[in-house]
Amino acid sequence: MPQGPIPVATVNTIPQGAKNKANISVATVVKAAPGSIIAISVITAGSTVGTINDTLTTAAAAASNEVGVAPNAVGVTPFYSFPCNTGIVVVPGTGQVLAVGYV
Repeated sequence: MPQGPIPVATVNTIPQGAKNKANISVATVVKAAPGSIIAISVITAGSTVGTINDTLTTAAAAASNEVGVAPNAVGVTPFYSFPCNTGIVVVPGTGQVLAVGYV
């Protein structure tokens, strides 16, 4: 019996309603509500790594609520819709410029 191609789900499918925030060079509240990180893109590499924090304000960003890092090398890091239960704050490393995809 002939079979057609088997559909394969991809893990990097962009969720419906996804948004982005570009040109982040200082600590920024990306979303002041629960959401998910899809990916972070390092546009300009810095001398230190940046962080993604599950919190509501830039002042509250700390190691205790860090959920990911932005490496100090140009490129895209997928997060596969990593959930943030409180909010999404992105803190670039020294000299970094970042873009982030989120829902």
